[in-house]
Amino acid sequence: MDVTATRPDESLAENVHQAVLPELRDAWWETGARRRAGTALTGVFAELPSLVRHAVLVAWRADRLRTVLIGVATIGGGVLSTFGLLSTQQVLVELFGNGPTADRVRAAFPALVLLGCIAAVRGTLAIVTGYAQIGLAPRVKQTTERRYFEATTGVRLEAFDGDAFADDMERAKTCGEDVNELVRGTADTLAGLVNLLAVGVAVLVINPLLLLALVVATLPKAYAALRSGHLRYAHFLAGSVRRRRLWVLHHQMAERKSAAELRSYGLRGFLLKQYDMVMRIQTVEELRLARRVTVNTAVGTMIGGIGLAGVWVLLGVLLATGRIPLSAAVTCVVAVQAAQAGLMAMTWQIERVYNEGQYVRDYLTFLERAGHHLPATPMTQDDEEPRPHPGPLRQLEVRGVSLQYPDRHSPAVDRVTFTVTAGETIALVGENGSGKSTLAAMIAGLRRPTGGVLHWNGKPYDDWDPELLRARTGVVLQEHHRWPYSAAANIAMGAIDAPPDRARIELAARRALAHEMVLDLPHGYDTLLDRTFKDGQDLSGGQWQRITAARGFYRDADLLIMDEPSSALDPRAEDALFQDLRARQGVLTTILVTHRLANVMHADRIFVMHEGVVTETGTHAQLMALRGRYCELFSLQASGYRADEP
Repeated sequence: MDVTATRPDESLAENVHQAVLPELRDAWWETGARRRAGTALTGVFAELPSLVRHAVLVAWRADRLRTVLIGVATIGGGVLSTFGLLSTQQVLVELFGNGPTADRVRAAFPALVLLGCIAAVRGTLAIVTGYAQIGLAPRVKQTTERRYFEATTGVRLEAFDGDAFADDMERAKTCGEDVNELVRGTADTLAGLVNLLAVGVAVLVINPLLLLALVVATLPKAYAALRSGHLRYAHFLAGSVRRRRLWVLHHQMAERKSAAELRSYGLRGFLLKQYDMVMRIQTVEELRLARRVTVNTAVGTMIGGIGLAGVWVLLGVLLATGRIPLSAAVTCVVAVQAAQAGLMAMTWQIERVYNEGQYVRDYLTFLERAGHHLPATPMTQDDEEPRPHPGPLRQLEVRGVSLQYPDRHSPAVDRVTFTVTAGETIALVGENGSGKSTLAAMIAGLRRPTGGVLHWNGKPYDDWDPELLRARTGVVLQEHHRWPYSAAANIAMGAIDAPPDRARIELAARRALAHEMVLDLPHGYDTLLDRTFKDGQDLSGGQWQRITAARGFYRDADLLIMDEPSSALDPRAEDALFQDLRARQGVLTTILVTHRLANVMHADRIFVMHEGVVTETGTHAQLMALRGRYCELFSLQASGYRADEP
């Protein structure tokens, strides 16, 4: 079926949009984006001053010298445009005058020299502007992206739990290019405005009536161009969900990670069908935009053509009545052409500034939202002295700690209280969703409790310097990130604030039973752990877990928190890991979060969690004697290892 021309297909596309692909429905932020895209052109001009101001401030912070050069060169070039047109008129006056040709040429020669000098200076200023913009762009990008990454890496972990923050972060991720485009667009808009003013001044000197006629001739077409650009921006915003879906489909159909499962489940036809449905909607919307832009441009061109014809009629009348000389008329023709080209260029730049400015507003909105999630600065309440160093762990207290996720009706952790002394090994066990990993994250300082307080050596966490407190805690996560660096760098990340120590790296790897595995890699500890790069290598899930455990051992922290550290390990590696953890007992403090209850039998205390609450506490022997939830779970696991009885 041809879906490229008829309106019934548009209706069909809308039905597909709503029924077949519900994920293409508008997100809440896109509804707001569409409203913004529908802003009248008066609203566009109302927003321009603030957008220009922001662009200038960013450029000024990034590189003051180049910002000044661009401003001076742009204004200077525009001023020279006025003198260039007036010099052109003077040349024409002399050339169209009376007398022998040689005399007329000699009379026009000084104006010609001046015109050549003006052209040379304008060319030089254009080179200066281009050079300054090339040098300014990377500095602007660095300045804006660094602010973005300072926010993304500095916010508390709970910021990522909210969809609003995630959406803001997604839209702001191209901030460097967006702000650069805004800065460049602002500079080009300024240049266009100065050039237009220069042409206006020159025409005004020739005859004020021509200036009015020039405005009538050029504004309709410029308005049509601005309106067309506005329609394209509205179309761009309205299609953001479709573009995201296409981006996902591109990765699903042309990426190494999905290739095996795509083939094993025969997903080729399904994914191609998804692609066809999305592109069907996209085609209809593109054609709808093309019709609107074509009509809009045609109307503007027609009105502008009528206005331009009026300019030529007025010019003829002025010539016929002797109101202006032929030289002024020729200069006016040149000025009209320059004004039309300049106004069209400036119209495009205004639309560019406005459009890029919307993305920059997304960036600023993200920074504002991120500011609400930043942890307190490491200062005392009077903000005069840094917070003190926490010192080695002597006692850790969990006092009535709770955590309530914003989208959940019941707390993930509910008023948990216990105390850990230095050298103890404790275990947090329970079924999936019992709250043990959330509690461990709060103890690690990754999440802030919504109720209760955590104490380190008798003082709340907030009383200590957060960076120094974090340095005394090692965390090994089950859902670890696979960093695309060398094996040595992956392990040394455990103490990134100190220079890598190769002997220490190898010792940590041995403790995690990763040393021999790493030596088997093509370049040993220098092997890049990402096959998408040259000479990179892939690791299995269990191998990555060994690297992650080695990272935790490398830090050699007072408190080591291990969340499901052996879920992907083979039995030999798992046994070696827990033997090393038992060696910490009585010396350093360890918190284990695991489903494998046989590995926590040696723990000094075991806390059994259920629905966010600690329901049982004791040693393995005490909990087995209690014959409660722990005993039930342990017995279920143990039964799987018993030989079947005849």
